[in-house]
Amino acid sequence: MATKKTQTKSSASTKTAAKKAPAKKATAAKKAPAKKTTAKKAPAKKTAAAKKTTAKKAPAKKAPAKKTAAAKKTAAAKKTTAKKAPAKKTTAKRAPAKKAYPFDVGDKVVYPHHGAATIVKKERIEFAGEVQDYFVLEIATDQLTLRVPAASALERGVRPVISKNKARQVFAVFKEDPQEAGANWSRWYKLLTEKINSGDIFQVAEVVRDLTYAQQVKGISPALKRMLAKARLIIVSELQFSLDLSEEETIKKLDRALPRVDEPVEV
Repeated sequence: MATKKTQTKSSASTKTAAKKAPAKKATAAKKAPAKKTTAKKAPAKKTAAAKKTTAKKAPAKKAPAKKTAAAKKTAAAKKTTAKKAPAKKTTAKRAPAKKAYPFDVGDKVVYPHHGAATIVKKERIEFAGEVQDYFVLEIATDQLTLRVPAASALERGVRPVISKNKARQVFAVFKEDPQEAGANWSRWYKLLTEKINSGDIFQVAEVVRDLTYAQQVKGISPALKRMLAKARLIIVSELQFSLDLSEEETIKKLDRALPRVDEPVEV
């Protein structure tokens, strides 16, 4: 009987073990999905790694910022170039060749104290470290050549030759009553000199009229004779250009217009 109980217990133990074994398997089987869950979580790790990779790759977006900086530098350089452009224009404006002058080559003009002249050419000359344009004037009767700064020609008294209508008015001056020296001879001489140097043809005509009359009436000094000769040259040179006559024809016309004294005094 004891043996049977023992066998019964042994069989019961075996059954119990058999029953417990499946429990272990079940437990193992149940734990297996946990591993699967872990396997499912792996992609999450990859996602985190991907996020890290993405985060690391983020600085690559800074590349456009560098381009923008370069673009800004280029734009700044263009602006600087654009600002510098007017400086070149200013330099071009300073060039003397582009200045507008009152006269040009070939014009007939009058220079004070020398009479009518022709502008034969224009030269660029450096004087006192500055380059200037000069008109080259060829005097009609004196065989003299003058150079006058083109920019200040008007200030120096250079003017155009009178018209034909004004030339007729000059001959009318010769018919007016002459002015004599009077008691103050030195003052009269100074007045005549100022008239010749004025550049006004009507005042020069008065000098020719007055000295011609004085020479015919009572004679004049050698200094006044030279002054009369100079005044005649100035008158003849301008009337020659104004009336489009030769020098000889102009002199004859001038002599006919001047007053004559019936009994001139010999000196």
